[in-house]
Amino acid sequence: MPRLRPLLLGALAVLAACGERPKTPFDGEQAYRYIATQMNFGPRVPGSDGHRRMGEWLVDQMRERADSVIVQDWTHVTAAGDSLPMRNVLARFRPEIPGRVLYLAHWDTRPVSENSPDSARRLLPVPGANDGASGTAILLALADLFQKAPPAYGVDLLFVDGEDYGDFDADSGRGVDVFIGSRHFAANLPTPDYRPLFGVLWDMVGDEQLAIHQEAISVRRAPEVVARVWETAREMGYDEYFIPEVRYTVKDDHVPLLDRGLRVAVVIDIEYTCQGASCQPNYHHTQDDTIDKVSARSLQIVGDVAARLVMP
Repeated sequence: MPRLRPLLLGALAVLAACGERPKTPFDGEQAYRYIATQMNFGPRVPGSDGHRRMGEWLVDQMRERADSVIVQDWTHVTAAGDSLPMRNVLARFRPEIPGRVLYLAHWDTRPVSENSPDSARRLLPVPGANDGASGTAILLALADLFQKAPPAYGVDLLFVDGEDYGDFDADSGRGVDVFIGSRHFAANLPTPDYRPLFGVLWDMVGDEQLAIHQEAISVRRAPEVVARVWETAREMGYDEYFIPEVRYTVKDDHVPLLDRGLRVAVVIDIEYTCQGASCQPNYHHTQDDTIDKVSARSLQIVGDVAARLVMP
């Protein structure tokens, strides 16, 4: 047979892993490579060199792909008095269309690994292959797709900073120095009347053992968005991975946007685990959030759903 191009071979490898024909042109292998690129920057903790270099790269990537790009740069002063350089990146496709969809993911990583079983490693930054890089990789691969095949809607890809920096449980349960980027975006919308038709936050979506349950805040405050996502997954034959049951409540970047009146639901696999007797309970906020724990197959499944929601 004739030689197959490398990208086609990569696509076939994903399909073989999934055991099914392609459902969208989304490229899960490329999304996986985007995780590897992010990991090469090291931890993307606000204020670090890896964070600065990753932010510059992200802006460059979007300027090459999107119709327009808005960069929000500001300094966040933490509860401890530290000044952190922050950056949100909003990449817009078909900006002339009033009916828009907002997709977002956080691109920063956590400065501490407080859930690591080894106490000596708890003050080290989280590598962030899944928690940070996977949602960002989905958006990057979608940008590749939209550049070649414009979406049916106007689509805004929002990369938010500072989701994972501080204390999620402080300040009467609302958190201190977390959701920094989404709070900033909610206070500084592209236009005062900015109201997307719907929005989806993609977070921790690369887990090799993918099982995405519905999240309680999303179900309560944006039920029509949850229904749209899970029904699309069911129609695509992905109901094994998008499980239509509420299993957890997650405080995440969707909350500040919901508070601003935007209809946004989170897609997250918070139970970030492996299988087998030797597995630790959860890789979330540990030193084990590394690239060997994520897969192109999971990225393909999630990316297919994300693409189908907005493609013609």
